[in-house]
Amino acid sequence: MRIAVIGHVEHVTLGRVPAVPRTGEIAHLQDPRFLPGGGGGIAFFQLTRSPAEVLLYTALGDDDAASAVHGRLGATGARVFVVQRRAPHTRDLVLITPDGERTIVVVGEPLHPERADPLPWERLSSCDAAYFTAQDPAALAAARAARVLVVTARRREALFRSGVRPDVVVGSALDPHEAFTLDDFPPEQRPVAVVMTEGAAGGTVSTAEGVRRFPAPQRPERGGGAYGAGDSFAGALTYFLAAGMPVIEACARAAPYGAAVLGTLDPLEAQQLLA
Repeated sequence: MRIAVIGHVEHVTLGRVPAVPRTGEIAHLQDPRFLPGGGGGIAFFQLTRSPAEVLLYTALGDDDAASAVHGRLGATGARVFVVQRRAPHTRDLVLITPDGERTIVVVGEPLHPERADPLPWERLSSCDAAYFTAQDPAALAAARAARVLVVTARRREALFRSGVRPDVVVGSALDPHEAFTLDDFPPEQRPVAVVMTEGAAGGTVSTAEGVRRFPAPQRPERGGGAYGAGDSFAGALTYFLAAGMPVIEACARAAPYGAAVLGTLDPLEAQQLLA
């Protein structure tokens, strides 16, 4: 299989805090670590834990943060197609509280690839699936050349502006910025399925035939953080859809991969091999 990810990869500093600081307080980050994260980055790394050939289309800045991210991406052995922006690379600070929830501070605007960038967009036509989490409607139109197109619900504006009909839109019903129904789409853009996760309650798959639920797997017993769970699920879902599974079966198969990262602070350490 060949699978593409189109989107942003941010320089993430992540660690634990006793609580999110209130006005005037100082929080000391405990057990900090760096990882290439963001919606595109986490899904990409999950897909690199599969036998598929993985292609990444992204944009990086021109500073030390960009160099660190590029080094980690290249070490995966995937095909990484990068356009460089003359700007500082986007940094995230992720605070994990004792209950595992995360608070994210984004420093700068995320950098995304655009269709006008000199990247090998023609290779998307040879992909079994593409996962889109960028912002450029024209890049989304290029991604439609893949056999299966999965779009994150976060890119609502780009999706509607593109005029593209995706196969699957995936998001979280618990996030008002991502909650979608089939009725939110004009008829010519209505996807085959809308997948909405609901944390410990599992999630739903909405199609023209109705709404079906898929269960959530048991959470790991050891403590961790919620950062990266949804994006790991999206990466795994894209893999199983590329393999030809029906959407409801692909969701059930992908759910344990999202839950796996809840068992540790660093999601890239906990992502499971796709098979």
